[in-house]
Amino acid sequence: MNIGIPTEIKNQEHRVAMIPASVGDLVRRGHTVFVQKGAGEGSSYTDDQYEANGATLVDTAKDVFENASLIVKVKEPQPSEVAMLNESHTLFTYLHLAADKTLTETLTASGCTGIAYETVEVNGRLPLLEPMSEIAGRMSSIVGAYHLAKHNGGRGVLLGGVPGVLPGRVVVIGGGTAGVNAARVAQGIGADVTILEVDFDRMRFLDITMEGARTVYSSEANLAELLPRVDLVIGAVLVPGAAAPKLINRKMLKLMPEGSVFVDIAVDQGGCSETTRATTHEDPTYFEEGVLHYCVANMPGAYARTATQALNNVTHRWTTLIAEQGVKKAAEMHPALIGGINCMQGKVTCQPVASAHGMEYTSAKEVLGIA
Repeated sequence: MNIGIPTEIKNQEHRVAMIPASVGDLVRRGHTVFVQKGAGEGSSYTDDQYEANGATLVDTAKDVFENASLIVKVKEPQPSEVAMLNESHTLFTYLHLAADKTLTETLTASGCTGIAYETVEVNGRLPLLEPMSEIAGRMSSIVGAYHLAKHNGGRGVLLGGVPGVLPGRVVVIGGGTAGVNAARVAQGIGADVTILEVDFDRMRFLDITMEGARTVYSSEANLAELLPRVDLVIGAVLVPGAAAPKLINRKMLKLMPEGSVFVDIAVDQGGCSETTRATTHEDPTYFEEGVLHYCVANMPGAYARTATQALNNVTHRWTTLIAEQGVKKAAEMHPALIGGINCMQGKVTCQPVASAHGMEYTSAKEVLGIA
């Protein structure tokens, strides 16, 4: 199969979809991999390294899309990339379609098969999303602590405190992969950490494994009780494939102290506050109701090399499966892949995405012709 790796063009996105060693593995299996020149530079991989592993280097994204039938990316396609997609393409990347109706409509209209990393579910887990959730979770406490500094607009609270001074208070909404990693780093800094969660089994697990962190049932009343005394709130809520629930409204935001910080990891899925709007690494923050918001839509892109390697560790076997078997046979062999198909043959094939936008839903099994 012809596989294409274009340079990511989303603002401040430095990751690349495939490392040179993975390219080499696919080439040894008999596939041709077209890599756009400079695609790996943001992650410190050179064109020479790709070429040494058998990649065919091309000058432009157009060259990649025209030569390859399987396009492997990191972030959702930008408008210029959508314009190059057609029914002959399979796109394998993060899509987050529930947060973007325009992209859903244009991507579906292209006729391509769009497979989203974040909706491939295996035994109740999202293995292709987890590494980025781990990075974003760990980052959230770091950037939150940084922006609490007075000169950054924060209220001047050192999360770890010092002898004789209480540590800062951190509330993490959601006890999944991102939330746990956020809480662990915040705890490591020395902060006072509370995790809000709705799953009692998960709360018991957190209670056993995270000594010192408190768990509280996630409800509007409990969150409202915590907000007046909080320094940093981290939104780490995820509903697979769907838009994030708006758990914080403007009235609740007003309860937070002036200069406190809100980091929304869920921004890719629309965010978990009604005041969330996507920002970039270039201009990451803004204020609403006196609260500093950090809502960067591609947080792991800041640590591009680590993120690229972590992503490649989990995506490569699936890329290989699709390249070796084609989408239909790959889905028959590993039904978890069916959940990743968000659009195909001009139809929306992911129920949460269709529901988010009021669009017609057709099951991926039906489109694939799988019983």
